[in-house]
Amino acid sequence: MRQLITKWGQNFNPDEVLPEYPRPGMVRDSYYNLNGVWEYGILPDGAPEDYQGTILVPYSPETLLSGVGKILCPHETLYYRKNFSLPEGFKKSRVLLHFGAVDQECRVFLNGASLGQHKGGYLPFTFDITEFLKDGSNTLTLAVKDRTEQAPYGRGKQKLKKRGKYASLFYTPQSGIWKTVWLESVEENYIQSFKITPLFDSSSVMLHIQPLRRGKEISVEIIDGARTAAQGSADENGNIRLYIPNAVPWTPETPYLYDVVIRMENDTVRGYFGMRKLSAARDKEGILRFFLNNRPVFFNGILDQGYWPESLLTPPSDEALQHDILTLKNLGFNTIRKHIKVESDRFYYHCDRLGMLVWQDMPNGGGDYNMFFVTYMTNAFDWFARGVKDNHYRLFKRQDPEGRKQYYQELEDMVSHLYNFPSVAVWVPFNEGWGQFDAHKATSLIRRLDETRLINEACGWFDQGGGDMYSIHNYVHKLNVRPQPDRVVALTEYGGYAYPVENHVACEKEFGYQFYHSKEELTKNYRRLWTEEIFPNLKKGLCSAIYTQTSDVEEEINGIMTYDRAMVKLEEETVHALNMQLYREFAQLTGFDSD
Repeated sequence: MRQLITKWGQNFNPDEVLPEYPRPGMVRDSYYNLNGVWEYGILPDGAPEDYQGTILVPYSPETLLSGVGKILCPHETLYYRKNFSLPEGFKKSRVLLHFGAVDQECRVFLNGASLGQHKGGYLPFTFDITEFLKDGSNTLTLAVKDRTEQAPYGRGKQKLKKRGKYASLFYTPQSGIWKTVWLESVEENYIQSFKITPLFDSSSVMLHIQPLRRGKEISVEIIDGARTAAQGSADENGNIRLYIPNAVPWTPETPYLYDVVIRMENDTVRGYFGMRKLSAARDKEGILRFFLNNRPVFFNGILDQGYWPESLLTPPSDEALQHDILTLKNLGFNTIRKHIKVESDRFYYHCDRLGMLVWQDMPNGGGDYNMFFVTYMTNAFDWFARGVKDNHYRLFKRQDPEGRKQYYQELEDMVSHLYNFPSVAVWVPFNEGWGQFDAHKATSLIRRLDETRLINEACGWFDQGGGDMYSIHNYVHKLNVRPQPDRVVALTEYGGYAYPVENHVACEKEFGYQFYHSKEELTKNYRRLWTEEIFPNLKKGLCSAIYTQTSDVEEEINGIMTYDRAMVKLEEETVHALNMQLYREFAQLTGFDSD
């Protein structure tokens, strides 16, 4: 594989590694970043701890920016060590250690004492390290295992061994710490979490606040710019509902955010929310559509893998993270489908403030997939894609009961963790049958956790008839949809047009669904695709279109941008014009163009 690098990787400063505050939805003044140079060792199981060099955290050892460039194998353990001293005046009553994500299993120690362990590679976790801290230097160590497809945990597109026609759909595996590691100090009794639910129709907002221990008064202030829009005290259960006069809606065009300040004794945290409502209802013709703030909305978006050539799942910088969102927004798209990856909190924060709707996939897991079953047959026969029940655990590689239990735990944690971000509009528990099982149960769990968002129960195929949308993946046949009686029609993947740009392709093997060889040829056929398939289906009920994909990734060269983000491969003016035309036609069809 040829090593590509983005402009952010070229200008990378190893002394300033992702220094931005990592949790913008819940901010305290206390913050100490542990990113930077750590020691590492990759050793066979059972070997004594040893350290072979340095690694730049939070980049996985498989990446260029980590300085290591080694793949962790299933029979090996990845060890980390970091010495640190708390800044003067940092410690209050308690100190919390936060990991943004560690892939897949880890055990954590401070000064030789076990803090605990964590399973699952995509979500944050925290340890209270107060009792284990020493004056002066402290030693933090981790032992990490990552078996990728040999373990049932969520793994997304990572794969150790690629084979077969669709091997290019999977990418280099990565392991270990890949999101920011940081410390904060809190009071003895502190606010652990809070849940914000906008109530659009009543112009109010509901908060549920969870302190470490109850019994102290909790006050909430909603700030609109420079003024207080509402304020009050939570009840004994931590609940409060506040009315906001003339509340401004959050939309992709006007991503208006309200600030929230929560106080309890000496603890203060700051957050934000957007006033918005998601639903499904009928337009003037009686066709089911998606609605945002009681108006029909067309989810016009891009499948986004969130991979970078020099750093894989971790962006090389916060500026790079913003770049992809801004590029898609400037092209006229309003939606990103975050494909089987949970991003850092800063991604969702930027979507919130810039105005980009997000469809959030659950990272897929289970055993090594039978691609003939989940890909060949489903592409060939629509009846197969919609007629097979997903309770056949062996066929879907979900035989392991503990793996299924882990899936539900990770799904619940993901929904809870991302709940407060207004940009998140849709949950996608399963994609294309990869590790799918009992999809109805997953939908029921999500509904219990979150009644405010839409659900794409089984994205693409192995439709079980649940969720809010009738999901279609269409790369081969001409699209011809019809309205569905009980779910909205959603084109949730399409396109995948490939254009290999000389000197900007990472691999000799190249994958795409159609191949073109210039920006002009690619744009001409992209326009044809929209003219022949997207626009004619609007009147038949089509209410979303998610194009594959944001950028090339390794062997997949079907991105709007090259893998190194050096070039937008489509003519930008044409793409923007098509998107604007879509919004106009959709508004006219649904009867909301004159409002």
